[in-house]
Amino acid sequence: MTNNYSKAEKATMYFIGVTTGKSSIMKVFPEWAKYLGIYAEIKGFDFMWHDDPARYMEAVNFIKNDPLSMGALVTTHKLDLLDACRNEFEGLGPYANELHEISSISKRGNELWGHAKDPITVGLSFEAIVKDGYWNGSGAEMLILGAGGSSLALVTYLIDRAKAGRDLPSKIIVNNRSEKRLNELKNHAAKMVAEAGIEGMNIEYNLCPTAADNDAAVAKLKEGSLVVNATGLGKDGPGSPLTDNVVFPEKGLVWEFNYRGDLVFLEQANAQKESKSLTVVDGWFYFIHGWTRVIAEVFHKDIPTEGPVFDELCKIAARAGAPAKKAG
Repeated sequence: MTNNYSKAEKATMYFIGVTTGKSSIMKVFPEWAKYLGIYAEIKGFDFMWHDDPARYMEAVNFIKNDPLSMGALVTTHKLDLLDACRNEFEGLGPYANELHEISSISKRGNELWGHAKDPITVGLSFEAIVKDGYWNGSGAEMLILGAGGSSLALVTYLIDRAKAGRDLPSKIIVNNRSEKRLNELKNHAAKMVAEAGIEGMNIEYNLCPTAADNDAAVAKLKEGSLVVNATGLGKDGPGSPLTDNVVFPEKGLVWEFNYRGDLVFLEQANAQKESKSLTVVDGWFYFIHGWTRVIAEVFHKDIPTEGPVFDELCKIAARAGAPAKKAG
């Protein structure tokens, strides 16, 4: 993959990802910009998973030094990019330091800033799916498949939720196929829980190298439990973290973080939607919350997270770039 780092001729926001040209944001952003009064364009920079640190440095240095390059949204590479480019940032937001990742690159005068917006955006999306009080007395659990940046953001949100005294799953289970990322998430979470002084938060971590291992974990979940695909499989890579033999919990919730790609995980859930009385949700609203929070940061603009303006942004996105929906 080769990216074109040519001087921007008008205000430009970038999308740093894997297959950015396939994202709905390329059609949605121009329409959002018109509605919000932002005079800018968007361009994508594609990288391989866990790419050469020098390539991340090249992109960040370009954005930093080009006057009309306003900032970027970062997906997939949130951890790796900050590892490679930490010294290029004059400022990091609180979650960026806490999670050692950034999903937003922006400028404050001559300073380059990085923020981790995902704990905020994943929380907004979670609360749209799971209403307050859902977990109280239910015994329902939550299984997060994957231990990358999105999973870390979700666990961080849940810890913040615990600090606020809000209801939680009876158990939070994190499965991942590589031990390194699993241990990184475990250590971060343990530190955050200890610093917050939270007692009795039940988080379990499992090394699950195969999809069959994940199937077994899903089969053990209690009625009403939530299963989350935070692996990137189905969008950034083909397939699903589960096999077609998986059995979802009765009256369960199934959340696919992706909204585009082959979405095999989503198809597996939808195949059992009626027989298991499942609620199946894809990543479309996560996409909207994620992008609007970063756009607000990059262009220093107040964008509501609910109400008439947010509702109109959802409608614009649906008209301009909504994919063929597979969600239930």
